Amino acid sequence: MSASDDPRRVHFQSPEYLVDRLDAIAELLETDRTELLVEAIRQYIEETADSETFQELVARKYYDGRLEFETVKQLVGAETAQRLRLLRADLEDEPLDLAAPDDADVYGDDAVTIDPADDDR
Repeated sequence: MSASDDPRRVHFQSPEYLVDRLDAIAELLETDRTELLVEAIRQYIEETADSETFQELVARKYYDGRLEFETVKQLVGAETAQRLRLLRADLEDEPLDLAAPDDADVYGDDAVTIDPADDDR
Protein backbone atom coordinates (compact mmCIF):
# COMPACT_ATOMS: atom_id res chain seq x y z
CA MET A 1 0.00 0.00 0.00
CA SER A 2 1.47 3.34 -1.01
CA ALA A 3 1.26 6.49 1.09
CA SER A 4 -1.47 7.85 -1.19
CA ASP A 5 -3.59 4.75 -0.43
CA ASP A 6 -3.47 5.34 3.32
CA PRO A 7 -6.93 6.07 4.70
CA ARG A 8 -7.69 9.65 5.64
CA ARG A 9 -10.52 10.63 7.92
CA VAL A 10 -12.96 13.01 6.27
CA HIS A 11 -15.80 14.67 8.11
CA PHE A 12 -18.75 16.22 6.29
CA GLN A 13 -22.40 16.86 6.84
CA SER A 14 -25.13 15.34 4.72
CA PRO A 15 -28.90 15.52 4.71
CA GLU A 16 -30.24 12.91 7.11
CA TYR A 17 -32.39 11.19 4.49
CA LEU A 18 -29.29 10.45 2.38
CA VAL A 19 -27.48 8.93 5.33
CA ASP A 20 -30.56 6.83 6.16
CA ARG A 21 -30.77 5.55 2.58
CA LEU A 22 -27.04 4.87 2.49
CA ASP A 23 -27.26 2.91 5.74
CA ALA A 24 -30.19 0.87 4.40
CA ILE A 25 -28.23 0.02 1.23
CA ALA A 26 -25.15 -0.88 3.28
CA GLU A 27 -27.22 -3.18 5.47
CA LEU A 28 -28.81 -4.83 2.43
CA LEU A 29 -25.40 -5.37 0.80
CA GLU A 30 -23.83 -6.42 4.11
CA THR A 31 -21.13 -3.78 3.95
CA ASP A 32 -20.53 -0.49 5.72
CA ARG A 33 -21.31 3.10 4.92
CA THR A 34 -17.67 4.08 4.40
CA GLU A 35 -17.10 1.43 1.74
CA LEU A 36 -20.16 2.63 -0.18
CA LEU A 37 -19.12 6.27 0.08
CA VAL A 38 -15.57 5.55 -1.09
CA GLU A 39 -16.88 3.57 -4.08
CA ALA A 40 -19.39 6.32 -4.96
CA ILE A 41 -16.63 8.95 -4.81
CA ARG A 42 -14.29 6.79 -6.92
CA GLN A 43 -16.98 6.31 -9.60
CA TYR A 44 -17.84 10.02 -9.65
CA ILE A 45 -14.19 10.99 -10.03
CA GLU A 46 -13.62 8.49 -12.85
CA GLU A 47 -16.73 9.60 -14.74
CA THR A 48 -15.87 13.26 -14.27
CA ALA A 49 -12.23 12.81 -15.32
CA ASP A 50 -13.32 10.94 -18.47
CA SER A 51 -15.79 13.67 -19.44
CA GLU A 52 -14.76 15.62 -22.54
CA THR A 53 -16.19 18.82 -21.02
CA PHE A 54 -14.12 18.36 -17.86
CA GLN A 55 -10.94 17.61 -19.81
CA GLU A 56 -11.48 20.72 -21.93
CA LEU A 57 -11.87 22.81 -18.76
CA VAL A 58 -8.68 21.36 -17.29
CA ALA A 59 -6.80 21.96 -20.57
CA ARG A 60 -8.02 25.55 -20.83
CA LYS A 61 -6.98 26.35 -17.26
CA TYR A 62 -3.63 24.59 -17.70
CA TYR A 63 -2.87 26.45 -20.93
CA ASP A 64 -3.80 29.72 -19.22
CA GLY A 65 -1.37 28.96 -16.38
CA ARG A 66 -4.10 28.61 -13.77
CA LEU A 67 -3.31 24.92 -13.05
CA GLU A 68 0.04 23.33 -12.28
CA PHE A 69 1.08 20.13 -14.04
CA GLU A 70 0.87 18.03 -10.84
CA THR A 71 -2.73 19.16 -10.33
CA VAL A 72 -3.54 18.29 -13.94
CA LYS A 73 -2.14 14.79 -13.34
CA GLN A 74 -4.43 14.36 -10.34
CA LEU A 75 -7.45 15.56 -12.29
CA VAL A 76 -7.12 13.70 -15.60
CA GLY A 77 -4.41 11.10 -15.07
CA ALA A 78 -0.75 10.94 -16.02
CA GLU A 79 -1.21 10.01 -19.70
CA THR A 80 -3.66 12.79 -20.53
CA ALA A 81 -1.64 15.27 -18.45
CA GLN A 82 1.52 14.42 -20.40
CA ARG A 83 -0.34 14.90 -23.69
CA LEU A 84 -1.54 18.33 -22.48
CA ARG A 85 2.02 19.21 -21.42
CA LEU A 86 3.34 18.41 -24.91
CA LEU A 87 0.56 20.39 -26.60
CA ARG A 88 1.19 23.34 -24.29
CA ALA A 89 4.89 23.28 -25.17
CA ASP A 90 3.96 23.31 -28.87
CA LEU A 91 1.60 26.23 -28.34
CA GLU A 92 4.26 28.21 -26.47
CA ASP A 93 6.90 27.71 -29.18
CA GLU A 94 7.51 30.56 -31.53
CA PRO A 95 6.29 29.77 -35.04
CA LEU A 96 9.02 29.01 -37.52
CA ASP A 97 9.80 31.94 -39.75
CA LEU A 98 9.97 30.17 -43.08
CA ALA A 99 9.97 32.10 -46.30
CA ALA A 100 7.99 30.74 -49.20
CA PRO A 101 10.19 28.95 -51.70
CA ASP A 102 10.96 31.20 -54.64
CA ASP A 103 12.42 28.52 -56.87
CA ALA A 104 9.42 26.20 -57.01
CA ASP A 105 6.44 26.52 -59.29
CA VAL A 106 3.75 25.21 -56.96
CA TYR A 107 0.92 25.20 -59.49
CA GLY A 108 2.87 24.43 -62.64
CA ASP A 109 0.99 25.26 -65.83
CA ASP A 110 -2.41 24.78 -64.14
CA ALA A 111 -2.37 28.10 -62.31
CA VAL A 112 -5.51 30.19 -62.69
CA THR A 113 -5.68 33.86 -61.81
CA ILE A 114 -8.96 35.17 -60.47
CA ASP A 115 -9.82 38.86 -60.43
CA PRO A 116 -12.24 39.60 -57.56
CA ALA A 117 -13.58 42.58 -59.53
CA ASP A 118 -14.94 40.18 -62.16
CA ASP A 119 -17.50 38.70 -59.78
CA ASP A 120 -20.55 37.69 -61.88
CA ARG A 121 -22.91 37.25 -58.96
